[in-house]
Amino acid sequence: MSLNLADIRLEYSKKELSPDDCLPDAVAQFEVWLNEAIAAQVAEPTAMNIASVDPDGRPSSRIVLLKGVEDGQLLFYTNYHSRKGQALEANPYVALNFFWPELERQVRVEGKAVPVAPEVSDAYFASRPYTSRLGAWASEQSREISSKAVLVTRAAMFGARHPIHVPRPPHWGGYEVAPDRVEFWQGRPSRLHDRVAYVLQPDGSWRRARLAP
Repeated sequence: MSLNLADIRLEYSKKELSPDDCLPDAVAQFEVWLNEAIAAQVAEPTAMNIASVDPDGRPSSRIVLLKGVEDGQLLFYTNYHSRKGQALEANPYVALNFFWPELERQVRVEGKAVPVAPEVSDAYFASRPYTSRLGAWASEQSREISSKAVLVTRAAMFGARHPIHVPRPPHWGGYEVAPDRVEFWQGRPSRLHDRVAYVLQPDGSWRRARLAP
């Protein structure tokens, strides 16, 4: 049985978007849309697809949760030894994608990801639930394991080692992405979607313009 994907179509018509509607600062505009997504109770409003390129030039992507927007930068946390961590060490440039279908919106962010200061990672790690902190020690992210029992055993081992206070593993921490290009997409009827792109200028200001869909 084959699937007829060609007939799957939706008409988008909830809102419009023009450069005049947008704030001068791209990250400030992103925060407006993010807050609207949270207020609308969309599913996983902070979920973002992160695309990176490994040392061999092969792209890969995965879903990660945004954990902060501070000083014009987007923050997320991960295992530095993971596949994404190794890719970012070789090539720090990433592309982020947020998709909020309930609002017929998408945001694309491009920029450079650099590790945050250790004290920033320490503070966020301390705020995580106890079991999540143990999980950061137990999971050797992206490595092959023989069974799930390996994870359970390692979690129990680190739980016995850290029954109360769980320090941050040295291989786990945050990245901050400094955007240099941000695009806002609003779905519109007949596939004549609204697209507004921001490009960071040498003086730190943002140039914004409408793009053809």
